[in-house]
Amino acid sequence: MEEKRGFFSALKEEVVRGLSPSRSRSKSPARTVSPFSGLLRRKKHHNTPNHDSSVARSASLRPLGETLTPLIEGPDPDGAENGDPKRIRSGLGHWMKGQLSRAPSVSYKRSDLRLLLGVMGAPLAPLHVCATDPLPHLSIKDTPIETSSAQYILQQYTAASGGLRLQNSIRNAYAMGKVRMVASEFETATRVVKNRNASRCAESGGFVLWQMNPDMWYVELAVGGSKVHAGCNGKLVWRHTPWLGAHTAKGPVRPLRRALQGLDPRTTASMFADARCIGEKNINGEDCFILKLCTDPETLKARSEGPAEIIRHVLFGYFSQKTGLLVHIEDSHLTRIQSNGGDAVYWETTINSFLDDYRPVEGIMIAHSGHSVVTLFRFGEMAMSHTKTKMEEAWTIEEVAFNVPGLSVDCFIPPADLRTSSVSEACELPHDERGKNSLAVHRAKVIALEKSHNCSIDNMIWKMEV
Repeated sequence: MEEKRGFFSALKEEVVRGLSPSRSRSKSPARTVSPFSGLLRRKKHHNTPNHDSSVARSASLRPLGETLTPLIEGPDPDGAENGDPKRIRSGLGHWMKGQLSRAPSVSYKRSDLRLLLGVMGAPLAPLHVCATDPLPHLSIKDTPIETSSAQYILQQYTAASGGLRLQNSIRNAYAMGKVRMVASEFETATRVVKNRNASRCAESGGFVLWQMNPDMWYVELAVGGSKVHAGCNGKLVWRHTPWLGAHTAKGPVRPLRRALQGLDPRTTASMFADARCIGEKNINGEDCFILKLCTDPETLKARSEGPAEIIRHVLFGYFSQKTGLLVHIEDSHLTRIQSNGGDAVYWETTINSFLDDYRPVEGIMIAHSGHSVVTLFRFGEMAMSHTKTKMEEAWTIEEVAFNVPGLSVDCFIPPADLRTSSVSEACELPHDERGKNSLAVHRAKVIALEKSHNCSIDNMIWKMEV
């Protein structure tokens, strides 16, 4: 009788044999192969134990004791062989492969999906932090009460998340999860259009995240047949999207915001090391302390480019007074775009993330589910010219592992076709809203964008019932 094979038993063997994000992407300069694609083609073995105590495991959506079914082998993963039901049940890896290959839903235009992925796919944290840097010592003398209170709250958070000693023992980490994205509301000065069929219009997908000390990470997200992947080798941050290709990101090296959403407590604590406690607030029935972090002017200047100037970027963390854990995170950044001879246009992007279902993985508290609400607000000199777009994302974490054997710096090598010109966050805003004249030269400098204006937020076709 063949035993069912545990997901991470096979993962460990694949990594030891050389599986990594860089190795799986090395076949193509554009690196279009997923880092988990090797898992989809692994062969089944007999008498393989389904548990390995050296690798931390998490399975949020499976009953206790149940493991992923063995993944199928052979060149045709979608076909059944002699009616064998085992070839139909391919587990999470087969589902993830389906997300990469399927066509976008008919309920979404290509521009709608691009807006979702561009804003929510791989946003970065406000500023550079290194998880290996020591946290500030709690100090009361000659320290403002807002600062000392924040340091005390972070100490409680670190203890509740597993303790500093255990967190410092983590050299690398891996996570895989599912996501659902939808554009839920569009507002102008004269009308509001709400998506009354959000569950039917939502696009499903998944992501995989690798991290390694110091400051290295790689994420790949596939939704609706489109894929966004981004990474950092410790010296530069790069990103690849179907519409912009591979390019470096403006500004200093920064962590991935998705890692702050309950996946990396050590980096989260480092992010709020210089924050101030500004008060308390009740979040979903839970009293929380509020920590506020403002990005310094030098970082904002380094992230700005051409006519696009980032004026501010503020991060708020809401830490439960009962558990000490981070339950809500909010960040907002304001971008000013000055067109040649025209009025300035302002874009405010706000992301509110709620973290749920904290469970320990080898002693580290990990949030296994959550959801984010993103608001894109455009306004200018004319009061009646504002627009607001609301988007939502829900996610669940399927697998988590720490100290994966075989993971090395070679896993985080940038793509071979990486462009030398960097791209600012303003390039993800709808094209026509950024000023045609002011960004014509800027667009030509960084990438050959589509000549059509199908991505204009004013021209979006919303498949909704009003």
